[in-house]
Amino acid sequence: MPKLRRAVAWAVDFALVVALASALAVLTFHRISALVTDVPELATRSGLDLLTSRGDVLDASQDLGLTLWDKSVLYVEQAFGLLVLAVFLYQWACLALAGRTVGKGLVGLTVTPRLPRRAARRAAVTTATDVAVYAVACVLLVEGQVVLSVLVWAVAVVLFLLNALPVLSPSGRSLADRVAGTAVTGLWLSTPVATPLVRTS
Repeated sequence: MPKLRRAVAWAVDFALVVALASALAVLTFHRISALVTDVPELATRSGLDLLTSRGDVLDASQDLGLTLWDKSVLYVEQAFGLLVLAVFLYQWACLALAGRTVGKGLVGLTVTPRLPRRAARRAAVTTATDVAVYAVACVLLVEGQVVLSVLVWAVAVVLFLLNALPVLSPSGRSLADRVAGTAVTGLWLSTPVATPLVRTS
């Protein structure tokens, strides 16, 4: 069943994304936890602020809390940025060098034609629909933009469906395939690739 094989391929690739996201989450947790060891330094600076603020304890403590919070938010944003970059590089490198991701390779599927520019376009769309837009929604939530985060999350779901559902069509070409001009082929699965006509003089 070609559709099932593509679903398995996607599941394997997404499992790798989840594994990477989990590793980044652990790293980010440890980075944020390490801020506790930096508190004496921050407290010293806050104490100086306290001395120069004529005893305004509330403002000094707020500055300390905001410093910790801003650093924590920055670490979370960096983790999401690294995740998006890593997923794009994984998709692009696998398609440009081997014509298949790990998931597709395990089930005998190949993305054709294997060209760097098409691989980059396909990787960009796949990364956007699978990870990037969701990452933006999460960052907005951390930043406190709850309503905007929900809207972006809805957009992410729509983009994911627009990319995934066309695979069930007779052509079997996802949104990423159509944008990049590629197709997924393999054993028991052959889909002609729509390439532009080139005039020769």
